[in-house]
Amino acid sequence: MRKLLDEKLAQFEKLERQMVDPDVLADSDKMAQVARQYGSLAKLCGKYRRFLQLNKEIDEAKELAGGSDPEMRELATMEIPELKSERETLWNELLDMTIGGADANRTSCIMEIRAGTGGDEAALFARDLFEMYKHYCDDRGWKTELMSASPTEMGGFKEIVFGVEGEGCFRELQFESGGHRVQRVPETEAKGRIHTSAATVAVMAEPEDVEVNLSPDDYRIDRFCSSGPGGQHVNKTASAIRLTHFETGIVVSCQDEKSQHKNLAKALRVLKSRIYETKRLEEQKRRAEERLSQTGSGDRSERIRTYNFPENRVTDHRIGLTLYKLDSILAGNLSPVIDALIDYERQELRSSFGVEGE
Repeated sequence: MRKLLDEKLAQFEKLERQMVDPDVLADSDKMAQVARQYGSLAKLCGKYRRFLQLNKEIDEAKELAGGSDPEMRELATMEIPELKSERETLWNELLDMTIGGADANRTSCIMEIRAGTGGDEAALFARDLFEMYKHYCDDRGWKTELMSASPTEMGGFKEIVFGVEGEGCFRELQFESGGHRVQRVPETEAKGRIHTSAATVAVMAEPEDVEVNLSPDDYRIDRFCSSGPGGQHVNKTASAIRLTHFETGIVVSCQDEKSQHKNLAKALRVLKSRIYETKRLEEQKRRAEERLSQTGSGDRSERIRTYNFPENRVTDHRIGLTLYKLDSILAGNLSPVIDALIDYERQELRSSFGVEGE
């Protein structure tokens, strides 16, 4: 964690220099980009600077407390507990702000929900998950934007992709990545038997343009007619866009806007997020192998949560959390689950790095 904080501070100080660089000031687009990055790091780096300063002040106070001047010894001895208390508070705040690693303070992310095993029932479950996240985002004051969707005739989704923007959105929603399972009696089940269906959720930090530099030569654009139930432009205009990234093979489609230009812009945002996430997971896997541990590998094939309708129960398998308030959680009241996951991560960080990070 200290390494991560040092890297963030070095990046912040570089941005500080760029903010007064005449060449940057003369380029409005570059200046806007630098200002956005600077603003996203300012709170974290301000706290970390104070934390480093407190370490120096504590060392100086300890030196004075061991000196020959009685008055200075007394003052320093009284000051050390106060400094340590402030440092501990700051360290806990830094722990909270870095839950999620290097991307903890992203203010925008892309969420993808895909129906898994279970046919139409899985697609309906994917819709339920989308509505749950949509309500949660609305309650948090975060902005959501539909990127693409593949609806089914029964009102579900084979896949739905949407963007989220707001303070703390990635830090909280990142824990939703993984396999989600539902156990319930489908509406189409005449004999009342409980079926098990599944969906997968991916939460990807949305990178800055400078972090994923794409040129038109890096991908192929295919234009085609929109398809799906009920669309006004179905099979009329070639406004839909499909992007294929040559290096990774990632394919992104977007057809929800009537404008081809808007579909292309959205598809590029999703493509950049997927490329960034792919590289992030590759780096995470490499580090995990170096540590001979797969902790935090982000493997999305793993089942993370079960939603059991007959028992009104939600179980998060990662931390052994069981809540009998499924109806409330599906209505968007996700805080009891997300808060528990963040608290678990916080405790893990504390045990790994110590209260004061030393």
